[in-house]
Amino acid sequence: MEWKKLLCDDRVRDYRKKSSADLRTEYEKDYHRIIGSASFRRLQDKTQVFPLDNSDFVRTRLTHSLEVSSFAKSLGQNIARGIIQEKKDAGFLPEYQGYICDILQCAGLLHDIGNPPFGHFGETAIRDWFSMNLPKINYRRDDGSEQPLSEILNRQMQEDFCHFEGNTQALRLVAKLHYLVDENGMNLTKSLLGTIMKYPGSSLEIEKKGHIKHKKMGYYYAERELFEDLQVSLGTHGNRHPLAFVLEAADDIAYKTADIEDAVKKGCITYEKLVSELRSYGDKIQEDKKEVFMRLVYSLEKKYERALKRRLQRPESNAVQNWAVYIQGWMINDVSRCFLDNYDALMDGSYGAQGEDLFTGTDGEMMKWGM
Repeated sequence: MEWKKLLCDDRVRDYRKKSSADLRTEYEKDYHRIIGSASFRRLQDKTQVFPLDNSDFVRTRLTHSLEVSSFAKSLGQNIARGIIQEKKDAGFLPEYQGYICDILQCAGLLHDIGNPPFGHFGETAIRDWFSMNLPKINYRRDDGSEQPLSEILNRQMQEDFCHFEGNTQALRLVAKLHYLVDENGMNLTKSLLGTIMKYPGSSLEIEKKGHIKHKKMGYYYAERELFEDLQVSLGTHGNRHPLAFVLEAADDIAYKTADIEDAVKKGCITYEKLVSELRSYGDKIQEDKKEVFMRLVYSLEKKYERALKRRLQRPESNAVQNWAVYIQGWMINDVSRCFLDNYDALMDGSYGAQGEDLFTGTDGEMMKWGM
């Protein structure tokens, strides 16, 4: 894969005018389309983890998406600068750094836009309902005759229902259901659509074990032509867009740290219990990883001591919030390094063959520690 194609700023419906006085890049236009859309605003009424909460502290899908957008942009900046400084790719032009940051910033805003209420629980409920009821549904014709729906739908259509997935729904929403001008939805750039597609395959290609790109489906039968168009335009040809790995990592950084912060704030777990759990887990990991891990635990305790000295009203919450920011910076550096160390594999599509993400193989291995 090559960046010249991966950063394709074409749209399914091209509308650009050569005489336009609009100086924004196509990716910047994507950003404005997203934040001004009703589909994006609806995320404010969906909670992230804790449903129906009275507090305005815990995160909603909207605030979570803003955080992912921020982390994704920072990762893009680190990675792009590293590609240039370490001369990873002669075809990587300096202006690509800004393009990558803008694409990832937009992708972060969109990554959960197709999720149903209650997140993964909602996905499971939809899948289970169709798995149990699809064989029972009949299609009634005008003449009164009925035919099982399973005999009308092809196999991929049926599997699409039984493997409903929020990421897949996101592509459908922004490319079709969000009707703005025509049936092309928001009509976003192809590079952005490719980035939000975590799993470049159909519901017939799902393999729980093996390459990470086949873990779930990435498009519905109804979007098959769009999928093929994106593969050709972006030059991915069935591989994950390299920026899809970055987007996934940004999501992991956001929710894995935020969930701890929210849980402490709500009283689901005490500061003391958190430290105890971390230390207990640290005793079980490999010796060569233990020193780094315990240093992170020690930093949490130091932040708590500092909060006590300052006589803050809630030193536990302050310490955990402060610590979460520290951990996020640590993880951003970790992910950036992993991308650069595995650059060739990411660009030829082989990375992820064993289920690897951008935390696999790094010194920290934060994800494997359950952070």
